[in-house]
Amino acid sequence: MPNSRVFFPCSLVLFLAVLSSCLGGEGSGLQAFETQEIAIEGREGIVRLVVELALTPAQHQQGLMHRTELNDGEGMLFVFDRDQMLSFWMKNTLIPLSIAYIAADGRIVEIFDMEPGNLNPVRSSRSVRYALEVPQNWFSRAGLGPGDRLDTAGL
Repeated sequence: MPNSRVFFPCSLVLFLAVLSSCLGGEGSGLQAFETQEIAIEGREGIVRLVVELALTPAQHQQGLMHRTELNDGEGMLFVFDRDQMLSFWMKNTLIPLSIAYIAADGRIVEIFDMEPGNLNPVRSSRSVRYALEVPQNWFSRAGLGPGDRLDTAGL
């Protein structure tokens, strides 16, 4: 009988450690993201938004997975060290997003809508340097589209 009393608290401690790691506790492997305000020059003027910067391969992989909300005026900017063909999917992503593929000079090349959980890749049609994910249809609500320019100074 004494062993069962010892076993239960040990099991509880193990369960809580696993739960903490799943929820982003210390040692969970979840990446922390630096935030920055960015500006996009559109047809109707400059639009500003606050983005989390995904700079490392681990941050690129994690992206917006497991988030339950993303407000207008917020997003995630994926920054790559060279131009390349990019491909994103929505594995473990719970909110509908729009993604803009952006050239090295900051010009928005194309924008796609993406549905939660969809595993089909959304590929850029050409090599680009950045990808910007925002709440679905935010670009149109903000009056932005292909040809508009992200200010890349400081990225």
